[in-house]
Amino acid sequence: MRFLYPQLLWLLALLPLLALIRGRRGPAPALVFSTTSLVAFLAKGRRARPSRLLAALRLLTIALLILAFARPQLGNTTTEIEASGIDILLAVDVSGSMEALDFTLQGRPANRLDVVKSVIRQFVDQRPSDRIGLLAFSGRPYMVSPLTLDHDWLLQRLDALSIGMVEDGTAIGSAIGVGVNRLQDPQAKSRILILLTDGMNNAGTVPPLVAAEAAEALGIKVYTIGAGTKGEAPMPVVDGFGRQRLMRVTVDIDDETLGKVAAMTGARYFRATDTESLEKVYGEINSMETTTRTIKKFENYQELFPWFVGAALIFLGFELLASQRRLP
Repeated sequence: MRFLYPQLLWLLALLPLLALIRGRRGPAPALVFSTTSLVAFLAKGRRARPSRLLAALRLLTIALLILAFARPQLGNTTTEIEASGIDILLAVDVSGSMEALDFTLQGRPANRLDVVKSVIRQFVDQRPSDRIGLLAFSGRPYMVSPLTLDHDWLLQRLDALSIGMVEDGTAIGSAIGVGVNRLQDPQAKSRILILLTDGMNNAGTVPPLVAAEAAEALGIKVYTIGAGTKGEAPMPVVDGFGRQRLMRVTVDIDDETLGKVAAMTGARYFRATDTESLEKVYGEINSMETTTRTIKKFENYQELFPWFVGAALIFLGFELLASQRRLP
């Protein structure tokens, strides 16, 4: 519900003032009678003047008329966003090395996967008109969500990502191959695969460069991101006594192959060594792959002021009847 002229609603603030002025008109006029018996006789047949009831009815009538002049309307607004025609598939490494605690989240140490999920959520929120899908991979690729405009569903599936959901390993080539297969819609204006990993290809049956050739042939850009600090990173491990402790592990990312994959498909390779740089990477990809939205807005409102006018007339009638009524 809305009011077409909401500024008129300020007039309602005058009603308490009118009620206050009416209540301070002063004492009622008095007459002197020679005997109280005459007053008792007149009181039995006097005309009732329910001043408080009449005042309330009058103020209510004025309030309803003010609301009517403000033009109350009941309806709904429907907004439709047409797809931009850009298809984006997000491929995320969920291998065991993604547990390394070399990133921060809200000022605290966090593993790589948790930070990646947080940054991807921001990326998805910035592209409401794109079809976006999600692919997890480690020892093999696993399709988590197909390309969809239902980003609420997509983000729910993103939250479900966990390390160890697929057998361990890093099948970069197979992930690119499956991603290319999912991005074969010829009606899409642009098709993009964003692959993030913190390791080297050591599993799967498809070499990364062979998968990149297929992407190039189909006109699919493959942006690659190498995530993790250079050198060594702290990794939580459980010792023989069941206690968890941190140990330093060597970070080994095949920058050369990831760079070639991106260059072959007309995209770029990025290196993210901390949370801030990872956010910048996705922000830069977002700015390079611009999208346009077509928004259609439909409004349908029903006028309600006749109902308020009718109610005001009813209360005005009650006031007239009450002013004419005699009490026995």
